Parts: sequence; structure tokens; C-alpha cells
Amino acid sequence: MEEVYRQLFCLVAFTITGIVIGILFDIFRILRKSFKTADIITYLQDILFWILTGAILLFSIFCFNNGEIRSYIFIGIILGIFLYMVTISKFIIKCSVPIVLGIKKIISYPVCFIKKIIQNIIIKPITVFIKKLNTKIYKKKENMTNNVKKITKNE
Repeated sequence: MEEVYRQLFCLVAFTITGIVIGILFDIFRILRKSFKTADIITYLQDILFWILTGAILLFSIFCFNNGEIRSYIFIGIILGIFLYMVTISKFIIKCSVPIVLGIKKIISYPVCFIKKIIQNIIIKPITVFIKKLNTKIYKKKENMTNNVKKITKNE
């Protein structure tokens, strides 16, 4: 009878593990809806998701079931992911995406302000200096060519 309770405990533990994997999946979905990224970044996110999922599964299998793989592990994980996706996944995404977009806006204002300050204090003076330097060099070259023309004319 004790073995049945242990297996039931493992089933519940792996159902919770499935819920955690569903939450991790939703985190990546929220990031994709909030930030437009290149395809390569999406591929890297997918690889990261599967690495994290594998680590969570290995940790759970060794922690709750002493490394033994049983059928109720897969049943629990699938049940947990299914329960999470059917019940609260849509709600979490619906609430989280506007929050992340709001945080993104709040952070973008100081970043744009700092970018303008750097542009006006550092970059703009450097470009003006380089333009003046190029103008002086061009004028010197022009004067040298005029002097050479005068010398060759006089001869």
C-alpha cells in the first residue's frame, strides 16, 4: 500500500512539474508577443526552452523518483501541461503581455533620453570636429595643388 501512495505522490509531483513546464512555455510566448526578434533569436529561444525543460525534467525525475522512469511520470507531465494550458494559460498571457509592453515603454524613455544626451554631448561634437578637420585638410591639399600649378606656370 505504501508503494501506491509513493506512486500517487510522484504522479502529483510530475503533474506540478508539467505545470511548471507550461509556465516556462508561456514565458517564452509572452516574450515573443512583446518583442519582435529575428528568426535566429527565435531558434535560440527554442533551444533554450528545451534545455531548461530537460533540466527541469531530469531534476524532477532524480528528486522525486530516484532516477527511475515510469509511465506515470509521462502521464503526470502531460496532465500538468494540459491542465495548465486549458485553465490559466490564456489568462496569464492576456494579462502579462500588456504588463511587459508597459515595462518596455517605461524603460525605453530613459534609454532614449540617455541616447540623446550621449548623441549631443559626445557624438555630435566629435563628428563636427572630424568635419572641420577634413575641411582643413582639403583646403591644405587645394592650396598645395594651386601652389604647384603656379610654380609650373611660372617656369
